[in-house]
Amino acid sequence: MRTISLWCPDWPVVAAAAAVATPAQEPIAVVDSGLVLACSAAAREHGVRRGAKIREAQTRCPHLVVLRHDPIVEARTFEPVVAALEELTPRVAILRPGLCAVRARGPARYFGSELAAAEQLAAAVAALGMECRAGVADGVFTATLAARSVAVAESTELALVVPDEGDAQFLASLRIDVLDRPELVDLLRRLGIRTLGAFAALPSRDVLARFGSDGARAHRLACGIDERPIGVHRAPTDLAVQREVNPPIDRIDTAAFLAAAMADELAAALAVRGLACACLDIEVSTEHGPQLHRQWRHEGPMSADDIADRVRWQLEGWANTRAFGNTSAGGITLLRLEPAETVAAGVYQEGLWGGLGEQGERARRAITRVQSLLGQKAVLSAVPSGGYGPADRIQLVPWGDERVPAREADAPWPGHLPAPSPATVLTEPRPAAVTDAGGEPVGVTGRGTITAPPVTVRVADAPDARVLGWAGPWPVEERWWDRQAARRVARVQVVTEAGGLLLLVENRRWWVEARYD
Repeated sequence: MRTISLWCPDWPVVAAAAAVATPAQEPIAVVDSGLVLACSAAAREHGVRRGAKIREAQTRCPHLVVLRHDPIVEARTFEPVVAALEELTPRVAILRPGLCAVRARGPARYFGSELAAAEQLAAAVAALGMECRAGVADGVFTATLAARSVAVAESTELALVVPDEGDAQFLASLRIDVLDRPELVDLLRRLGIRTLGAFAALPSRDVLARFGSDGARAHRLACGIDERPIGVHRAPTDLAVQREVNPPIDRIDTAAFLAAAMADELAAALAVRGLACACLDIEVSTEHGPQLHRQWRHEGPMSADDIADRVRWQLEGWANTRAFGNTSAGGITLLRLEPAETVAAGVYQEGLWGGLGEQGERARRAITRVQSLLGQKAVLSAVPSGGYGPADRIQLVPWGDERVPAREADAPWPGHLPAPSPATVLTEPRPAAVTDAGGEPVGVTGRGTITAPPVTVRVADAPDARVLGWAGPWPVEERWWDRQAARRVARVQVVTEAGGLLLLVENRRWWVEARYD
């Protein structure tokens, strides 16, 4: 399904700057949870980058203007943009504030071509004094990247059209960083995969086995396969939730409170059928004004909180443009929430905090409460660190503290254990005995070679376990320049009848350091 994506660069910066009457051309950084969420072009010229810490950003740009991230402000500021687009084409789907998409078929017929339609839509936004770029492709993901490539090129063109069935070819040369999955991108880069084309070339079955369902979805995007084209998958109409209001509501907080209850009802009704909302239609009828409609789309399933947030954002946007709440339009008389698209809830794994969608704010409040009762170190979070052994590769820091490891994780660390990492690292290593075919103890020489193939392993008081396979050793000499702290060890991986073990030998004594599933 051919799609037109319209992207307003650095929208968090544009919205936050407009809220405080600051020119967007100034060096500005929008921060969230102590990190830079977005920054202006002037800030990037000084070396400020997304994901940087506030202190680091201010060090690089001392006169940096720091503004707080506010999704309500972003949605409210984006409402005039969507209203201008709906003057030219119906059914504009908002992906997030600053990015929306429409089906290309209707506008292309009306304006003569896909390029002309995209340029007209982008020009309508530019007429409001806001920068906008458009991209046309078979899928939303590719169309969005096409729009971003126009902005990066800094050309005078407003739009870029990817040929029909040409998404995969267009994506092949793009860097893997364009996938909005930091952990997956970091892992792929360490595996030597630098472009979407290289990722797409991997067999889909192997990708699913190695990276899970989220990696498989990213792989399909890299292949140019859009699982959810705009306006194709319609939800059952009997799932809509609506409320007629008498007397009319003219306050945002009152309408948002009603919307929260409706969102819970809608999410519960979907859950009964094993579904989740992926695209939401919001309809409002006012006392004297016209019926208002907006569509919000989401990459994954929406939780009840996600639905309530988007309704509140949209109500704020309409109120800002005086679509209701004034003497001419009057208050809200009807609020209707309808899932425009649904996905199977079972396809998506629940988050760490339970339920679908992000529940980070609720988790942060609970964690802060625990720390206030039991102390700062009562809740710890794991940070990848540098080291030779599996226990050294993770560092626990108190929740809320700076997540900076004591040792650089990307350093070479010669002799460190190769992947895969053990599933369980023992808090205290357990003594073991390793013997060869003749029952003699196995050791590791000073040159890092094993004296004999291991045949049996005995762990503490457990019976002997026959070795089915082994690898290693990986010798490590730590802090050789310090006599008191110097340490020489070697690690060996073995597979026994009882499971996989990571063995450590030091001073001719064997220990079980970790276990493999």
